[in-house]
This record gives sequence, structure tokens and C-alpha cells, in this order.
Amino acid sequence: MQLLAVGLNHTTAPVSLREKVAFPADQIGQAVAAARAWFGGNLSAVKTSEAAILSTCNRTEIYAAGSMTDGIDATAHFLANYHKLPYSELRPYLYTLPQDNAVRHVFRVASGLDSMVLGEPQILGQMKDAVRQAEAAGGLGTYLHQLFQRTFAVAKEVRSTTEIGAHSVSMAAAAVRLSQRIFEKISEQNVLFIGAGEMIELCATHFSAQNPQSLTIANRTLERGELLAHRFSGRAIRLADLPEQLATFDIVISSTASSLPIIGLGLVERAIKARRHKPMFMLDLAVPRDIEAEVGRLNDVFLYSVDDLGAAVQSGIENRQAAVAQAEAIIETRVQAFMHWVESRNMVPLIQELHETSESMRLAEVERARKLLARGEDIDTVLEALSKGLTAKFLHGPQQALHLAQGDERARLAALLPQLFRTKR
Repeated sequence: MQLLAVGLNHTTAPVSLREKVAFPADQIGQAVAAARAWFGGNLSAVKTSEAAILSTCNRTEIYAAGSMTDGIDATAHFLANYHKLPYSELRPYLYTLPQDNAVRHVFRVASGLDSMVLGEPQILGQMKDAVRQAEAAGGLGTYLHQLFQRTFAVAKEVRSTTEIGAHSVSMAAAAVRLSQRIFEKISEQNVLFIGAGEMIELCATHFSAQNPQSLTIANRTLERGELLAHRFSGRAIRLADLPEQLATFDIVISSTASSLPIIGLGLVERAIKARRHKPMFMLDLAVPRDIEAEVGRLNDVFLYSVDDLGAAVQSGIENRQAAVAQAEAIIETRVQAFMHWVESRNMVPLIQELHETSESMRLAEVERARKLLARGEDIDTVLEALSKGLTAKFLHGPQQALHLAQGDERARLAALLPQLFRTKR
């Protein structure tokens, strides 16, 4: 059984590539099914195939398990094929992690050790969502189900027994810091949030604490936007109203699940003209991006992407080094325990075969004994023959293997057989 983790993240690939391989939330189940079908058609010796996909603004990863001979290359090709990208363009940015390295990676991701914000808790919820979607699509089998159950237990242990998240600077807090480079007083600015998901909620919480002049939520569904806006004493507008109102906002933060940009260059140009070239801070936290990259070339617009927050969230990392060491030690112990479980699972087919062979021997000798009894043979004689027949058949394989072996192989068998049969030498 081979376990795999294949993907790219904020440390290996720029946002311009990550957005090309991101899976929209409503397509994860379909993609999981496609991945399993791809494995079935492209891997040799596939007996079982399991798959799950995690896709966030910082990473896209495929986790797989199966009886594979070329799983890493096939998984990488699946990503390229699904998103219609040249394999040669994608491959240099991918990490491909087999077996215990895959397990270690999944544990680290869920524990917040592989995040842009060290110790951030959102990734655990995102991974749980990914697992639920994979399970609904039939992507989880024995191995991935067990892997993720242990992953969630490890993440809980890391967060409850270390201070990995105690000093973390969230992306939302970093967004406030970044905007303060342009506008010293957030209290004098009009802030717009586009979207109504978890990241927007976190950002609204942090910006609301700065008492902005106004706080507005723009969302496709007005009702959902109003629910979030009400929490922060703000107002909500429809996304369709954005062209007429964009010019009134000084700070714009966007994080939607749209597969295409929702704010184009022309729209921002008109807004800046209406603002008489008053600066505008724009932060695009979406992957794929919500704001066209060309907007960043405008003189009066300060456009930042999710990758630009990287430096801002590194503060306080020194205080977290001891916690990181503790977390890594916990993870390493749990990786070894899981791989031991995998190895024991790999013996199941062999054990089943031994049982089947032994049962076949037993049935054959029982049938022979019945025939002898039917002919009127003495019962003690029949039992003696039955026991000797079973013993002979049981020992035939090991004796033949020992007889045919030579040199080091014979020595290894000679050392192993007493352990198997509990004999004294």
C-alpha cells in the first residue's frame, strides 16, 4: 500500500500558479471522483484507490492511497490534466511525498506548522471540510480514513500541549497592519469587504476593532451579507452594486470563491478617477484572485495579494521556536505509530492467505477421516491418522523451503523457523 501527498503551496509556487490549480469548493467532490478514475486508468497494479483534495488560498494538495507502482508521477499528471496545464510548467513547483513523508506532511499541515501563519487554526477546519467532501464522494477507504482520524487527534494534541498558536499573528491582523502603511488611522477610512466567508469574517473582526468610519459587506447574496454586516454595525450591498459604489471606499478586502476576477482594471480606473486620485488600499485574499493583477500598476492603488502578507505574519516567530520543537517531536512519534499500523495492515492479505490454506488442509484431512470412519475403521486409528496428516501438511512448506534454500537464505530460515513454531534449538 502506497500513501502519497502531492501538491504545491505558498512556499513552492506563486499565487499566479496556485490560482490555476485551485479547486472551487463546489467541485471538490467531482475532482475526487475524477482523481480516483484517473488512478484507475493510469496506474498499473491498482487494486484500491483512495483520494482526498485540500484546496485553500495557500495550497492545493492531493492525498492518495492505493496499490500503486507509479503513483507520484500519475498524481502530478492528474493535476496538470485536470486544470489543462502543461505538465512541464507545473511539475517544478510540486512536492511529491510518499509513505511516512506524506503522513508527516499531513500531520504538520493540520497542526499549523506548514502554514503561512505558523500555528493558525483555520487550516484544521479546512482539512476537516476536505475530508467530509472526499468521504461524500466515496474517496475515503481504510487507509485515508485512519490517516485523517489520526491527523485530527495529532492536531488537537499539538494545540493543547504546546503554545504553537499562542503568539501567532493571523492574516486578518496582518491585513490591518498592511493597511496602516497607507492609512495611519483606520478610524477615518471607509472599509469594504467582498464576500462573506470565514476569512472575511476574521478580517471584519480585526478592522472593526479599529472603529472605521464605515464598514460594508458586498456579497452576491444580500441576505448573507446583511447577517455578517449586522454583527459589526455595518451595512450590506449586492455585489452587482459595486461598480457604482467602489469609489466611496478607501480600503477594499476581497475573498470570494469566484473562479474569475470580479474587479477588473477598468472598474478600478473609473473609481480612482471619481476619487480624484485619493489612494486606495486593496487586499486580494482569494485564490484564484478576485482582483485583476493589472490593477496593481495604477499609481494610486496599493494592491496586495495573499502572498504579500508573508513578511507581516513572521513577527513573533522566535517566541514560537520552542513550541515548534515540541510539536515536531509529537508529530514524529505519531508518524511512527501510524506507519506501524500501515505495516500491520499490509500483512492482512498474507494472514488471510495462511488462514485459507490452513482451512483447506483441515477440510481435506477431515474429509479423509470421515471416509475412514464410514468404512468402519477404528476411531483411535482415524484420529491418529488425522493428526499426523495435518502435521505433515502443515510442515511440508517450511521443510521444503529449508531444503531448497542455500547459504545466507538457509541461515535466515533456520533462525526464523524456531520463532514461528516456538521450538527449542
